[in-house]
Amino acid sequence: METGVAGRRYGFAGRALHWGMALLLGVQFLSVLSRVLLKDTAIEAFLWPLHKPNGFLLLVLVIVRIIWALASMKSRPPAVSAFSKAGHAAMYALVLIIPTLALLRQYGSGRAFSPFGLPLFPGFEGRIEWMMKPASLFHGWLGWALLALIAGHVFMAFWHRGRGRPDVFRRMW
Repeated sequence: METGVAGRRYGFAGRALHWGMALLLGVQFLSVLSRVLLKDTAIEAFLWPLHKPNGFLLLVLVIVRIIWALASMKSRPPAVSAFSKAGHAAMYALVLIIPTLALLRQYGSGRAFSPFGLPLFPGFEGRIEWMMKPASLFHGWLGWALLALIAGHVFMAFWHRGRGRPDVFRRMW
C-alpha cells in the first residue's frame, strides 16, 4: 500500500474512495438543488433520477471506506486534531444514516427498488408507516447537516493550508 513518506499521505485506495465519494456527494446535492430550485426543468429531469441509485452507491462505498480505513489504520497519517476526528466521524455516520433511512422509506412505501437494474427488494401492496416516518422526518434535515459538515471540511482544509499547519491537500492528492 502506498502511503508516501512515513505514512504522511493516504494510499491510492483511500484517496480514490475520498474523491469518488466527494464527486458522488456533489451529484447528490446537485440533484436535490435541482429538485428544489429547478423543478420541472430539463436539469431536474436529468439529475433527480440519479438521486436514489447514487445514494445507494454512496452507502455501499462508505461501508467499503470504513472497512478500508480500519484495515489500513497503521499506515494512515495521524489526525490533525480531535476536532478533525470528530468531524470525520460525523460525516461517516451521516453518510451511513441518510441512505439507510431512505432505504427504510423506500421499502416501507411498498415500491420496488432496483438501483442500476439490480433488484434490491420487490414491491408489495400496502405501506409500513413506521418505516417511512423516520426518513420523512430526518432524511432531508440530515442531508443539509451533512452539506454543512462538508463545507466545514473543505473550509478547514484550506484554512490549514494557509496557516502553515499540516498540509492535508498533499495527503489527499
